[in-house]
Amino acid sequence: MRALPAAAIPAGLAALLVAAPLAAHHGWGSYDSGRPLELSGTVREIHYGNPHGTMRLEAGGKTWFVILAPPSRMRARGLTPEMVAVGKSVTAVGYPHRTDEAELRAERVIAEGKTVELR
Repeated sequence: MRALPAAAIPAGLAALLVAAPLAAHHGWGSYDSGRPLELSGTVREIHYGNPHGTMRLEAGGKTWFVILAPPSRMRARGLTPEMVAVGKSVTAVGYPHRTDEAELRAERVIAEGKTVELR
């Protein structure tokens, strides 16, 4: 068995560091794009951060976990953190998760009378 060149070890470690976050990120194929939903309710929790925002939205008698866009895109399109703050009334339009019946991938958010496209 041959020994690996010394340069191969850092390159291999770098590849692992890049691959791990990519493998952990979910794909959009797990959402049912044939079944759009519109949820109107109250924001109970918000994470306006990377890699994408999330919120807990109380709507229709249950609390939904809503996947949003990255914060840079939300800001660029006019959805500020203040518009989706805890206690605010918002509408999220998007697609439900195929196996998690309380998760939604938002395509647009309506807040303070403004419709913001996220995708």
